[in-house]
Amino acid sequence: MDPALVDLLLAIVHHALVFLFVGLLAMEMALARPALDEAGLLRLARIDAALGAVAGLVVVVGIGRVLFGLRGWEYYVANHAFWGKMAAFVVIGLLSIVPTRRILRWRRQGSAPAAEVAALRPWLKAEAAFVLVVLVCAAAMARGYGM
Repeated sequence: MDPALVDLLLAIVHHALVFLFVGLLAMEMALARPALDEAGLLRLARIDAALGAVAGLVVVVGIGRVLFGLRGWEYYVANHAFWGKMAAFVVIGLLSIVPTRRILRWRRQGSAPAAEVAALRPWLKAEAAFVLVVLVCAAAMARGYGM
């Protein structure tokens, strides 16, 4: 297969997954309200699971871009903006542990205490803030900054 086509397809899939990730995070933020009923809790748990799966796919396709993209792995390894993007994505993953654990506990209990749901929102907002860091680093990297 043509390397330029591989690069294009990997970029398209990577960007689509990132947009899906952001959309799922926005849905999670919208659902995580103190008046969360059992049906809402089930939706929240499913969205959180999908968010984790999509995050994993973003990483897998991103690795594909590093290994099989036209720029070559050397470009990425030497780029500070790339490492900033990776660090921000790791922070998002670490921040997501608390919401995921709480959502799983609530599912087992069958209900979500309003105060705990309210306390979850700052974690989700922090994840969203680090998504912005990822986007800034990605835009800088795409323009050759960080070398």
